[in-house]
Amino acid sequence: MIDVHTHIGRLRRGHAWLTAGKLVRWMDRQGIERAVVHSVENPEELDYYVPTTYVLKSCRRFPDRLIPFCNVDPRIENSSPNTDFYSLIKDYVEEGALGFGESLSGLPVDDPRLVAIYAACGRLGLPVTLHIDHLRGTDALGLPGLRRVLAACPDTVFFAHAPHWWAEISADVREDDRGGYPKRPVVPGGAVEQILGQFPNIYGDLSAGSGYNALTRDPEFGRGFLERWSHRLCFGTDYLKPGQQCPIIRFIREVDISAKARRRITRDNARRILRV
Repeated sequence: MIDVHTHIGRLRRGHAWLTAGKLVRWMDRQGIERAVVHSVENPEELDYYVPTTYVLKSCRRFPDRLIPFCNVDPRIENSSPNTDFYSLIKDYVEEGALGFGESLSGLPVDDPRLVAIYAACGRLGLPVTLHIDHLRGTDALGLPGLRRVLAACPDTVFFAHAPHWWAEISADVREDDRGGYPKRPVVPGGAVEQILGQFPNIYGDLSAGSGYNALTRDPEFGRGFLERWSHRLCFGTDYLKPGQQCPIIRFIREVDISAKARRRITRDNARRILRV
């Protein structure tokens, strides 16, 4: 199994420090072979930064297990879309970064500064992890901003994650769903499936409570969704503190889908995107 969404460091007050070694030992217990480790350099999401330099240095201890992602806040320098993001990110690539994220800035998902970063990542061959909710990577209902991003950056591969993205699995999404975990049965025809069908450069990141809720709020729909889109979904946990419960692990191993679909979701898609 390859986990496309984990963290290290300390992200919130009261959390114990999660070192790379502790993460790898947890992966061993869970049967996870490799994991993406995200950097956090945006002030809106968490209590502490986990800078790219720390992630790169920590992941070098476990090169066959951990896959480091870099991060750059879009408001650096003069907060302009003309900032030379390409050179900054390229430096991190030369130090070992294999992706970009997690993008957690409190800006619209299609803010010009973010689009400039996405485009730079496309030039460098880096996938980008997007966090989309009511405060970070924001968008209107139906995800029109994300659609504009995908059209504008066809060479960039995205992992889409977080409450608003996964709430849009249902066609009856409401404004208050953008930051929550709706429990209503899914109404087919939601923006998630529309976008997966229209744009080949986006994948669903199944991590965190938002991904798990999307699959389990309507179990019959969830099984069908996994089977239908197994070529466009990636297993992830969003593991970020010692002792955290991650029900997605057991769920994805036991849910009634084909062996081919499970293999794609838990390993093959991530291997292809991350080139590992």
